[in-house]
Amino acid sequence: MGNVFWVPNEPLAVAVAQEWSAQEKKIIREQMHITSLCFAAIDNPMKIKKEQRVQDILGFVETDTVCYRYDDPVGLQEFETALWDPLLQWFNAKYRVALESTLSLTHMEVPEETRNNIKRHLMTYNDWSLVGVQAAVDTLKSVVITFAVLDRMVSVEQAVYLARLENEFQMQKWGNVEWAHDIDQAELQARLAAAALFVHLSSETVLVQRKGEGSNSRLSTSSAW
Repeated sequence: MGNVFWVPNEPLAVAVAQEWSAQEKKIIREQMHITSLCFAAIDNPMKIKKEQRVQDILGFVETDTVCYRYDDPVGLQEFETALWDPLLQWFNAKYRVALESTLSLTHMEVPEETRNNIKRHLMTYNDWSLVGVQAAVDTLKSVVITFAVLDRMVSVEQAVYLARLENEFQMQKWGNVEWAHDIDQAELQARLAAAALFVHLSSETVLVQRKGEGSNSRLSTSSAW
C-alpha cells in the first residue's frame, strides 16, 4: 500500500489534474513531471530533511555552468561571455554574492559569505518548493540560471538555451542532427517548466476547503505510482 497522494493547495491540485486529463489510453508517467515531483515530495524515500536538501543544492554552486568558460574552440569563450556575464552580474547584485567566471577545470573557491547568502535564500522556501528547486538545478546544472527562471528574468526556453551554450555554439558552427537536438531540448524544457511551476504553486497558501468543512483540507486520493 503506497502513501496517500495529496497536495498542499488547490492550484497545484489543478495542475496535477490537468496532467492526468492529458493522458489518453495509456498513462505515460515520463510525461507527468508535476505529478512525479508531488510523489517525490510525498514519499521522500531518502528521508531528506530541509537542511540537507539545501546543502545538496548548494553543492551545484561551485560547479555552476555559467562560471566555467572554455577557450577551445576559438570563439566559444567570447560566445559564453556575451550571454553568461550579464546573468552572472545580475545574480551577484540580486543576491549579494560574489561568483566569478574561470577558465580553470578545477572547482572554484566559493566565498563563505556567498554560500551563506544563497543558503539563506534557499531556506525561505518550504519543503515542497525545494523539491522543485532541486529538480530545476539538476536539469540546468546551474543555480544561477535556476534562480533567473524562478525570478522570471529569463524564460524556460532561454534558460535551456543558456544551459547548453557549448552545444549551441558547436551546432551553429558545424550543424546538428536536428531531430535529436529538438527532442533533447523539448525534454529539458518540459522538465524545467514543470519544476518552475511546481515551485511557484507549492509556495501558494490557498488550500482546498470542501463545502461544509470548517477547516482546510488536503486533496487526497490513494496512490500506486
